[in-house]
Amino acid sequence: MILFDDLPLDKEILDALAELKINYVFQPIFRADGKTIFAREALMRPLDMSVMELIEDYTKKDKLHILEIATFFGAFQEYELRGYTEHICLNSFPSECFSPSETKAFADYYGDPRGVGIIEILEYPYISEFACKMKKGDTKGQRLKIAVDDFGTGLSDMNLVNMYEPDIVKLDRDLISDIDKIPEKQEKVRNLLQEFHSRNMLVVAEGIERKEEFDYLVDLGIDLFQGFYLARPS
Repeated sequence: MILFDDLPLDKEILDALAELKINYVFQPIFRADGKTIFAREALMRPLDMSVMELIEDYTKKDKLHILEIATFFGAFQEYELRGYTEHICLNSFPSECFSPSETKAFADYYGDPRGVGIIEILEYPYISEFACKMKKGDTKGQRLKIAVDDFGTGLSDMNLVNMYEPDIVKLDRDLISDIDKIPEKQEKVRNLLQEFHSRNMLVVAEGIERKEEFDYLVDLGIDLFQGFYLARPS
């Protein structure tokens, strides 16, 4: 279980983090050879409920900021304990951002992130322009990348892409599932790929579950790949 006892954060934040019983697992994101790992996405795993139940509970309590802090500090703790060296993808609510003191606390505790961090902007619960401005500033200062997660669902659309100007766009499984058999999906993903590549953005295909999907997407020119066909979270 992730422990937050010795983090250089305010007591109020530490007390709230102490209530969490969570672990983190990681799912690899691969290059086109299906073997070389580009990044590992950190996924929260509460011990006493599902992750969506936890998020819904904290949304109702207006405590999503606690989960934001928990993910950044907790997932990076587990990442370092495992000795990973690839990029780490950290899920981030579009409604939340670190305060300057929290950003400093992270840098003081973990040191220079060496450009390995990728901040994945989730598709819920709501968009804060202030949070966007702060995140874009922080990522530039720390050589971090920004990704828009689950493009095609929830708030994750072209408006979010235009707002964040990400380095990476992750296409949701709804766009990917059975793409080898559905011409409409093929045309849509081909057009999105052309648009994002024209803006120097890498494209990740999420939720790949079959070899046929993977092979089609490689031939299409997708940059990065994630899904149970390649590796499950562990």
